[in-house]
Amino acid sequence: MRHGAKINHLGRKTPHRKALLRNLAIQLIQHKRIVTTLAKAKALRVFVEPLLTKSKEDTTHQRRVVFSYLQDKEAIKELFSTINGKIAQRPGGYCRIIKLERRVGDAADMAMIELVDFNELYNPSTAVGEEKKKTRRSRSKKPAAAKPIAPVAETAPEASASDAIVEEAPVAEVTETPAVAEVEKEHATPDASVC
Repeated sequence: MRHGAKINHLGRKTPHRKALLRNLAIQLIQHKRIVTTLAKAKALRVFVEPLLTKSKEDTTHQRRVVFSYLQDKEAIKELFSTINGKIAQRPGGYCRIIKLERRVGDAADMAMIELVDFNELYNPSTAVGEEKKKTRRSRSKKPAAAKPIAPVAETAPEASASDAIVEEAPVAEVTETPAVAEVEKEHATPDASVC
């Protein structure tokens, strides 16, 4: 029985389990997404997320602490150069586990574990150089037709309200559309081939 076992031993002794998690973490850092069994993915998330948190602070001490877990210089460079810039604003939850179909050979539960900030399908707004498309429709840029203005009553300073002068607003002119203008132009000029 488990009885409060805090970690999944994955059926391995401690050195073998540490080596397995180290290799999976290095592959995750380098490729940003890996496919493994569900149990290994859950154990890897617990192993790698504290390392990602440590990578937010790029100091020699933090690099040495992370190196003591990973033992891989290329993974450390990748972690502290590209990954820490992407996860800087995220307070946690750097990994996402997505369940996949069972493995054909032994029907093991499979899963894909990936770094959340490196998936463009779920994060389209994080694409470099592109802005998110606006969803709110604005008014069209066409000029509005002139509306007739209601009559305005003007009063002279000496005159009373009964002597008010009422002026009518000018009527808006009707403008021709470009298509109508072209048709009129064709009929107005004689064509040499018709003569």
